[in-house]
Amino acid sequence: MAKKPDAIAGMMQALKREGIEYLRFELPDMAGVSRSKTVPIDKVEGYARDGLNFYGGVLGLDTSSNVVPASGLHTQQNYADQLLFPDPGSLRVIPWVPATASVVCLGYWYHGTPQRMSPRFVFAELVKRANALGYDVFLGHEYEYYLLSAETRQRLFEGIHIFHTVRNQYTPFLDNLVPTLRAYGIDVITHNCEYGGGQFETNYGPAKNMEGVDKAFAFKNAMKELAHRNGLIATFMAKPFAGHSGSGCHLHISLLDRKTGRNAFLDAKDEVSLSPLGKSFTEGVLQHGAGMMPLINPTPNCYHRVKPYTFAPSNISWGEQDRSAMVRIKSTHDERTHIEMRGGSAVSNPYLLAAGVLAGGLAGVEAKAKLRGQSRTTTSEDNPDLQRFPQTLDAALDALEADTVLGDYLGEDFVRTFVAIKRFELNRFHSHVTDWETNEYLELY
Repeated sequence: MAKKPDAIAGMMQALKREGIEYLRFELPDMAGVSRSKTVPIDKVEGYARDGLNFYGGVLGLDTSSNVVPASGLHTQQNYADQLLFPDPGSLRVIPWVPATASVVCLGYWYHGTPQRMSPRFVFAELVKRANALGYDVFLGHEYEYYLLSAETRQRLFEGIHIFHTVRNQYTPFLDNLVPTLRAYGIDVITHNCEYGGGQFETNYGPAKNMEGVDKAFAFKNAMKELAHRNGLIATFMAKPFAGHSGSGCHLHISLLDRKTGRNAFLDAKDEVSLSPLGKSFTEGVLQHGAGMMPLINPTPNCYHRVKPYTFAPSNISWGEQDRSAMVRIKSTHDERTHIEMRGGSAVSNPYLLAAGVLAGGLAGVEAKAKLRGQSRTTTSEDNPDLQRFPQTLDAALDALEADTVLGDYLGEDFVRTFVAIKRFELNRFHSHVTDWETNEYLELY
């Protein structure tokens, strides 16, 4: 019987070939931010095999790194450490730091149980479920973001200049961005300025299963780091400026037959080129659209973006090539046919956005759900009969807790921890007195 290849040994050989002296052990937190330790190369193999100690409650911190008591990860675990184990398949050489590479990790408690509330773990379990049904998940995240001066926190330029060539390369930072990302393993396919002043979109190719989501994690955190090192801020905040374009993350996704590699969503003879499987998946996303909202729009600010006439969807809807729908069917009538879920904000954790869509879609597939009709007399955003999105994060969290089917797909541990963190953040948000309130009421009353 052939001996199973040693993935850690293979990773160590790759590090040696590349002349790597330091390896980042990266853990995606609940917000999709990279938390890491940097390890000298002579210590890497030991930690890779036995685990790297890391505070066990990292996933139970809110966006300001406050300890969330009800998360189940702090006092309930006696503030215990976890052990990080790297996924060798996620290895990347970091071109902007000398002789340094990165690898994405999953955390385990010391007794060997995985941290089941980990966003990466949740997505991995859903991929296993899709694989067991006979499908690979083929997906890619499409991000919009703003580049700002770190000194002033203002946009690099004003006005609406989508695709404007001068602004595509407006600063020397942008001249080096695409080659640097490609050297990091992000296969950039297009780069351009977006609708808002100082807003950009840098797209890369899709990939299968975990590779597709790890690439999104690497892209977002690379953008933040590269911008910082060049005196800029890359912000993926959903609506950083009133009166200006919001930043979305459109998830492009389909299922591939694991035996043939063919697109299982395709029926070239169908009116919208979707197979029964693709239609059931789409209906599942729609049925669980309200419940997945906190995963795809996880901050109060996100709900300023999902409004009509903003190139963002505002209701539970689908449509062939309809940019105002939550689910846009890219019906090319060939292997490129897929769905584009347009409801997510750029701030969303790439693992959780993908997990929410995949969970809803698989629920539809396993229930053999029949796809509802699309809005035909108007665009989706103009149809008053369609169910609107939850209008606040509070309402979205209520919808997630009420959607027991979606919760079963995501896992009880994850839902409990995620909701506790978001409720904790909301308590801080609701206690804050805004500038608008002071400016509006202070002198008047």
